[in-house]
Amino acid sequence: METNMMLDPTKTSRVFNFAAGPSALPTPVLQQVQQELLDYKGTGLSIMEMSHRSDLFQEVITQAESDLRDLLGIPEDYAVLFMQGGASLQFSAVALNLMSERAQADYVITGTWSKKAFAEAKRFGTAHAAANTETDRFSYIPPFDDWSLSPDADYVHITPNETIEGVEFSFVPNTGPIPLVADVSSTILSRPLNVGAFGLLYAGAQKNIGPAGLTLVIIRKSLLQAPIQTVPTLLRYDIQSQKNSMLNTPPTFAIYIAGLVFQWLKSLGGLNNIAQINQHKASKLYEFIDQHEFYTNPVRQQDRSWMNVPFTLHQPKLDAQFLAGAEAAGLTNLKGHRSVGGMRASLYNAVSEQAVDALLNYMNDFATQHG
Repeated sequence: METNMMLDPTKTSRVFNFAAGPSALPTPVLQQVQQELLDYKGTGLSIMEMSHRSDLFQEVITQAESDLRDLLGIPEDYAVLFMQGGASLQFSAVALNLMSERAQADYVITGTWSKKAFAEAKRFGTAHAAANTETDRFSYIPPFDDWSLSPDADYVHITPNETIEGVEFSFVPNTGPIPLVADVSSTILSRPLNVGAFGLLYAGAQKNIGPAGLTLVIIRKSLLQAPIQTVPTLLRYDIQSQKNSMLNTPPTFAIYIAGLVFQWLKSLGGLNNIAQINQHKASKLYEFIDQHEFYTNPVRQQDRSWMNVPFTLHQPKLDAQFLAGAEAAGLTNLKGHRSVGGMRASLYNAVSEQAVDALLNYMNDFATQHG
């Protein structure tokens, strides 16, 4: 597969897409989808029209899981589930599947999404905030030594990267025998990950994996047990694993595209190489922001996200003008989340260094004109 990460918007209709999700997909992947859309491997059928129980689709999902396992080094004692409902549905599924009779869990609240996960868990048991940085506007990750962990919690939940606030864990906490659960929607596949340090990982696909509609769950098999509570069958990890993610019709098209993304990542040399690219992209943007008084990033430096870079203008009244000019320059989806305002550039795997350079040039020109 061709490995160029993005085409030049000045030469094609493609723009530089900085959306937080659904986000940019690799151009080579989209081109392959386009080529196979009407006729997948000589069948005369689109992959979207194919039975999920056909031999051809079984090959697609089996290869996708194999490539994902290779990329992340997923141990054999972990199951990979292809589920639906987005990461937000997993806020409920995690609690329903992992809470024991004592029904309690610890949550580290570092941004909007961990706060939402915490609120959902409270519907099913006792959720305890082991740490919460909301009073500081979620501007940093609390040191592990400051967490107030429960010795008998069923699990500890973290969100390693908060897409809205742009804060990111620089460490994996050691929770001992208590399973560590993480929503890795916006960091998965952006760098190597020690899967064995977690009891369960889950991720919505629409950032670094593929289109919206698919959710990955990676779970240690020892946690696959019949839940204590009455849980809807489709949310039960044990049954989903037993049925190889085929309890009902899975999101076949999304799985197909995710599989192509996995192959694309392998063609680029895997996650070690991807990590170098992503760190370089983020460093470029943060260095520019720090060197220009016109722009500000609110996150403590050691806790800044590689994937989501929020920033504000020195003169907020210029926000609308900044965004309009960016759109005209082919730089799209830079508006910050409505809850925090400002700007946000999401730098997922399919966002090239060329895209970052184009953004920096625009930001520099804008600051020169309005500073």
